[in-house]
Amino acid sequence: MHRLDAARLFRLVLERGVAGSRYHGSAEEGVPVRDIAEVIGRHLNLPVVSVAPEQAAGHFGWLAYFLGLNSPASSVLTQQQLGWHPAQPTLLADLNQGSYFNG
Repeated sequence: MHRLDAARLFRLVLERGVAGSRYHGSAEEGVPVRDIAEVIGRHLNLPVVSVAPEQAAGHFGWLAYFLGLNSPASSVLTQQQLGWHPAQPTLLADLNQGSYFNG
């Protein structure tokens, strides 16, 4: 989720949120890790290769567990309850703009 969408959501939770409630902020669902890696690899001029599931722990360490989960997140309820709707570029669009890779 874009930082500006996150900032607006935090503000809305503080202003309108119900104490004890949980709100989930995600701008999109089901972005494949491979797609994220490909964008990053392209901008850094690095090859992107697949890692077999049995090699993931050795390659990614503790992060392998989370990368192996198939648990898409949704902010539909948060959007309905708070009237919040992400308006900024999606993750891949934002990464493709290249500003993270300058400098």
